[in-house]
Amino acid sequence: MTREIIFDPLLDPVVLAAVVLLVAAGIGVALWRGLPGWWLRGLAGVALLAALANPALKEEAREPLSDIVLAVVDESASQGLSDRPDQTARAVADLERRIAARGNTELRLIRVGDAPQGTDEGTLLMSALAEALAEEPHSRIAGALLITDGHIHDLDRAPEMPAPLHALLTGREGDWDRRLVVKNAPAFAIIGEPVTLTLRLEDQGAAPAGGDGTAELSIAIDGQEPQVFTVPVGRDMDLPLTLPHGGMNVIQFSTPEAQDELTARNNAAVVSINGVRDRLRVLLVSGEPHAGERTWRNLLKSDSSVDLVHFTILRPPMKQDGVPVDELSLIAFPTRELFLEKVDEFDLIIFDRYRQRGILPMIYLDSVRSYVEKGGAVLLSAGPEFAGAESLWRSPLSEVLPAAPTANVVERGFLPRVSDIGARHPVTSGLEDFAPRESAADGTPGWGRWLRQIEVTPESGHTVMTGAGERPLLQLDRVGEGRIALLASDHAWLWNRGYEGGGPQLELLRRLAHWMMGEPELEEEALRATAQGGMITITRRSLEDGARSVTLTAPDGTERELALREEAPGRHSATYEAPQMGLYRLADETRETVVAVGPAAPREYAETIASGARLEPVLDAAGGGILRLEDGFPQLRDVREGRVAAGRGWLGLTPRDAYVTADIRVSPLLPAILFLLMIAALSIAAWLREGR
Repeated sequence: MTREIIFDPLLDPVVLAAVVLLVAAGIGVALWRGLPGWWLRGLAGVALLAALANPALKEEAREPLSDIVLAVVDESASQGLSDRPDQTARAVADLERRIAARGNTELRLIRVGDAPQGTDEGTLLMSALAEALAEEPHSRIAGALLITDGHIHDLDRAPEMPAPLHALLTGREGDWDRRLVVKNAPAFAIIGEPVTLTLRLEDQGAAPAGGDGTAELSIAIDGQEPQVFTVPVGRDMDLPLTLPHGGMNVIQFSTPEAQDELTARNNAAVVSINGVRDRLRVLLVSGEPHAGERTWRNLLKSDSSVDLVHFTILRPPMKQDGVPVDELSLIAFPTRELFLEKVDEFDLIIFDRYRQRGILPMIYLDSVRSYVEKGGAVLLSAGPEFAGAESLWRSPLSEVLPAAPTANVVERGFLPRVSDIGARHPVTSGLEDFAPRESAADGTPGWGRWLRQIEVTPESGHTVMTGAGERPLLQLDRVGEGRIALLASDHAWLWNRGYEGGGPQLELLRRLAHWMMGEPELEEEALRATAQGGMITITRRSLEDGARSVTLTAPDGTERELALREEAPGRHSATYEAPQMGLYRLADETRETVVAVGPAAPREYAETIASGARLEPVLDAAGGGILRLEDGFPQLRDVREGRVAAGRGWLGLTPRDAYVTADIRVSPLLPAILFLLMIAALSIAAWLREGR
């Protein structure tokens, strides 16, 4: 129970001030005139003023409130290293015991784990502290403690503290760790040209003395067999790297775990570089002018990244029309240079209705055959000449062609159809979706007819499209390291001209050309994985039918079998919610790949040695201190607000003495009649005194 005198004036403060002046003036006049009762008049005036001020006695019934101590416990990934979990658990137990022994104090434990999956925000202790402070009255906060390794990644969100803020550091002075850092890595690079990456191996903490200052570094691309090098520690290294293929190249760098280091999670790094072609060089050889020639040219010239060399035979050598030889051309076409000396510089060679007329000797065509076997790509668009005596089948190219002509030319309308295996092949899969109209109920494709087809007999590869009488129309094959395609018709241009509604000619030829140049997205046998946040999407393409599954290996080495569901013919997929960040490996019977969820070494492992250096400015502003748990749990002392709140082996808490008012009683200090009697008595006494 507390008591105090309060005033509730009966008059407006301005009027009351005027009364005070009048009373003071009256007393002054009495003194000036020398009246002997001036002091009695003064007491009467004071009694009048006291009555007008209306004094009262206020009595409050108060209930004391307990102090609150906040403890934010760091349970992020870096706190799982070494014996830090045990240190943290012991610190929490000691804190609970000492707060309980302190009396009239409550402990609020706030446990903070890793940032949300798929992000790399690190340890967000200050955000958690700010949220906890917002839920408690500041008048009851006696202090706050952070139990952490010191690596907090949201210090800019530190709240303004109403009481001391301290840190209890886990870890040990003798800890050390080795870290692999990729300092510079481009997002994309040109295939075939070296790109420079900057790497660094650095030791943190109390690294052991001795050794030769070197370590092993292994480099693996797309999960293949790694190459191992010996590199210096503590120095930047420039690594020239040439991408092996287009599309995404996942490059993993790793160094073996050293003895007694804290963790190997930051001994690896993953870089994803998108391989792009600088310029695609295409050689188009047209045997004679025809309606479809412009289709090929327009397709290739529409892509600004394609360098096209177009070789068209306008006049065969045996033609005799009396035109002087010196007027036939301005310069001689460099056939020897193109087909012998620089043939390997082309990404794709297209023979469009080419027939043997003696212009290209057999040695040139044999060079093209060798070019395919060494990794080149050849597309043959066949017309009636392919079925005759001047066919390319009767050249060295026959050794790599996937089908042989039967000398029969089908001259009637037919609808090109995607075969069963073509429905699974990425070149023709879903081609019906690009048709100008919907397919008929009987399965007839929604595109126009072609009017001519060369009958061929498949000898290798896959028939992905059929034509008249289910005859092979588009045959694809791999030869050696290269690829070859045979389109057994020269009427694909009818789709481009809109005949009977046209068809997806541009999409078909675009896919065909890109498949032949080895674009990863069009591989018929492929295992791919992409990560969005913490979700991994796995896609398996195959020409073979049947159920599919993959083995997923997590960064910690645990394995899991994932069944894939068939989304479309030849394409199976699955999704997997990754429980941790890092590099995941996927493999089935014939294929394997890797995918990085977040960085291979998350932000939590960028700095693993416990340190309070970054916390010092925040704690100094809050009047707190930093102590290491390896030295034992500190004492907790009461300190007054504004005083030093930390010392050797102790941390201070500020008692708040907060309370809640349960009841208030207000009663007049004196009855009004008593004030009136006092004023009357003093006035009469002054009159009597002066009357004598």
